[in-house]
Amino acid sequence: MGLGGNRAGQAVVGAGMSMGRAEADAAERGLEIEIVERGPAGSLEEAAARLGVAPPEIVKTLVVKGRDGFWFALVPGDRQISWPKLRAAIGVNKLQLPPAEQAFEATGYERGTIVPLGSTTAWPVFADASIRGRIAMGAGWHGASLLVESADLIRSLEATVADICTEPEG
Repeated sequence: MGLGGNRAGQAVVGAGMSMGRAEADAAERGLEIEIVERGPAGSLEEAAARLGVAPPEIVKTLVVKGRDGFWFALVPGDRQISWPKLRAAIGVNKLQLPPAEQAFEATGYERGTIVPLGSTTAWPVFADASIRGRIAMGAGWHGASLLVESADLIRSLEATVADICTEPEG
């Protein structure tokens, strides 16, 4: 199946769903996205299978916290954050993953649904340099994925692209 494009170039919202913050933000930026209901997934591999993609094509949005605020880190599904690399890219000495309730307060999204688009605060975004092509990521609610061309997303978010991850396992 793969990550198909939306021929009309519009946000696609499933039947019965209203346009959420992520879709509204994308529309405001002129960013073409597609929202796909994939149902609940218990793992990265299950989500990838439901979408018909490889795990690296699913990009996790992680919220990280430092003394001076929050940042988004975009990480391919088959990789982990390299804390030394991310700290160096941001220019701080200390970072951590905040508790779920702090991540929600910082973004307005629950863990597992976080996406920089439509966040209640537009925190700076750092994207791993290995992210390429059409990707799937959180859509703002459980059981859905947002599909987007990574270069367009990175450009629209004015994200900093850097090597911030470990190498994939295996």
